Formats: sequence, structure tokens, C-alpha cells
Amino acid sequence: MNFEKQTAAYLLQSKAVKLQPNNPFTWASGWKSPIYCDNRVTLSFPEIRTFIRNAFAETVKAHFGVPELIAGVATGAIAQGALVADRMGISMAYVRSAPKGHGMENLIEGKVEKGQAVVVIEDLISTGGSSLKAVEALRSEGCNVLGMCAIFTYGFPIAEKAFADAGVKLVTLSNYNALIDEAVESGYVQKDQLEVLKKWREAPEKWGI
Repeated sequence: MNFEKQTAAYLLQSKAVKLQPNNPFTWASGWKSPIYCDNRVTLSFPEIRTFIRNAFAETVKAHFGVPELIAGVATGAIAQGALVADRMGISMAYVRSAPKGHGMENLIEGKVEKGQAVVVIEDLISTGGSSLKAVEALRSEGCNVLGMCAIFTYGFPIAEKAFADAGVKLVTLSNYNALIDEAVESGYVQKDQLEVLKKWREAPEKWGI
């Protein structure tokens, strides 16, 4: 049930993850980065979409059992959450980044109940801030959040600390190290580019400044 290598291969194959050490991206945070990740792209490939759905379902069962509810984090994990919930035959909801500005002004869309056992589905973990806000929203409704399962994590220490401090177990299908190993093995990046990627990973907030 180790999905690291195949997930990494599919992320590269679908171009969900792009590595450009010599032509850095700028993240919304302002960080310069040799890597950009948009896992929503995987939804466009049936084989990859199905693999990720099944890997999620197996991983959730292995680490958390069968919860009563799957909650996707908007917007990147809404579709993933729905696919996993359908595969497992359980309820699904999703958590917005902010309350809707009209109508019911919901932060959580879908039916959630106090004491309900929930696993949160996320597409990407960077610093962990937005992901943990979804956990807070569910907990504020009285839900029992068993943990979170994501497609990919950069493995930043700031995120690991945030999840530990919040008491949230995080399990991911793949991670930065597995991705880089696969990228080198497949020829997606050259070995002389590894030093650039290594330096970025050590201090991403300072890299490229």
C-alpha cells in the first residue's frame, strides 16, 4: 500500500507538478520556487484520477478505518473528496476557505453532525495553514476529525509543526522526496539541477531573493 512512487510518476506524467529549476515560479505567497503543483490537473486523466481515488480510499481505511464523512477542502480537493466518498459509500461535504458572502453564508457545504467521524481530503500540503483552517471549521461544528489525507506534501518543517500542534494526523500519497527521486529516474530533471532543488527545499522563503 505504498503509493509514493506511482503517485509521483503520475503527477509528473500529467504535468500536475512542474519542475523548472532554471525558470522559477512565483507562488501566491510571494515565494520563488523551482516547483509548481496543481493536482487538479490529474482529474483530466481517467487512469490517474481512478488511481488516486482508489489510493485515497485504501489509505483512509488503513489509517483511519471507515469514517462517517469525507470532507474535501475547497477548491482543489472538492472533486477528490467526492470521488473518495463515492468509492467508500459514505457522506461527503466540503469546506470553503471563507464563508459564502450571500444566501446561507455557509463555511461548510453539505450536512455535518456533531460527533461525526470525519477524514479531511486535501490535494496539496505546503505550509498547512489553509488545510488546518478546514479542520478548525469542522471541529467548531462538533465533528470528530480523525485526520487528513492529501495527494502530496512538500514536507516543510513549518507544516509538520502546525499539524503536530493542532493534533491532526496527516497521511499523504506522495511527497517531495519521492517526487524528486522519480523526476531524476525518469530524466525529468538532470542531476546537476538537484543542488538548486535542494537549496530551495532547505529555505524556500529565502530562495531566489
